[in-house]
Amino acid sequence: MNFLNKILIKLFCTKVGSDEFGNEYFENKKGKRFVTYNGIAEPSKIPAEWHGWIHYSTNVAPVNLNTKKYSWQKIHLPNLTGTKGAYSPINSSTIKTRSVYEAWQPNSK
Repeated sequence: MNFLNKILIKLFCTKVGSDEFGNEYFENKKGKRFVTYNGIAEPSKIPAEWHGWIHYSTNVAPVNLNTKKYSWQKIHLPNLTGTKGAYSPINSSTIKTRSVYEAWQPNSK
């Protein structure tokens, strides 16, 4: 089904642009917007610039926009849940817990 959708989108829609991950963005004559994902169809792979366009928050596609990237901005990552890159506090080496915790007792002084 995914293959058929990609063919229909490419035949009957106008390509608006693509992002740095290889996702391609299309719009049909009625104004409906589509994205064909590069690889697995994962909606969290849409960068912030294209997210606003695909959800009709803006009508200006970020194709020719010069969005300034700052040094403190991280590279966009898709949702990593269910993969080896997912966060797990058990396997994380950055979190160290202290065992000096004392539970509060309301009646003791």
